[in-house]
Amino acid sequence: MLNTIRYSEGTWVNGHPMGYQMLFGGSYTPSLHRHPDRVMYSTRYASAAAGAYQFMPFTWSMASRALGLQDFRPDSQDQAALFLIERRGALSLVDRGQMTSELAARLSPEWASFPTLAGASYYGQPVKRFDDLKRFYEDNLTQLRQGGEPAWQTVAIRQLPAVVVPPPPELAEQPESTRNDFESSTGRLDPSGRF
Repeated sequence: MLNTIRYSEGTWVNGHPMGYQMLFGGSYTPSLHRHPDRVMYSTRYASAAAGAYQFMPFTWSMASRALGLQDFRPDSQDQAALFLIERRGALSLVDRGQMTSELAARLSPEWASFPTLAGASYYGQPVKRFDDLKRFYEDNLTQLRQGGEPAWQTVAIRQLPAVVVPPPPELAEQPESTRNDFESSTGRLDPSGRF
């Protein structure tokens, strides 16, 4: 579903991560340390929406505060989008694995590009046709199931940074003579003894 939202909001960019840096109107923010909160202008609209899901500053602030997010990186944006889906009471519909008009309508107050049941934008802005969203959703889901990364792995689980555990003090400062015979001076392991 997250890929479909990106497609609808114009930030899909064939799945390239640069969509996470996209500002309203198609320009990019150089940093993902925080929401850029920068108003961009098009011929008809002005908006401070940013990121893969085109978060407005207030919406981002609310979601990031509720989730304890510290940055605007892709995994944080994905988590915030899932939070907004849940907030709209649509997570159970998403879990069914089907794109329905009811699901699109539930998400339309959150993402202006999603159609209401009447097929219009909740905010009177340009809207994707439901048939186009459904086609993208089904094609993308098929692709993910046929060998792409599992959808849950790329969009639903926040990966934690690796934890580096220092060696115990008794092992940290071994004299040169007690070093492992399989370890070279560069730190590479070679069981043959050839370095």
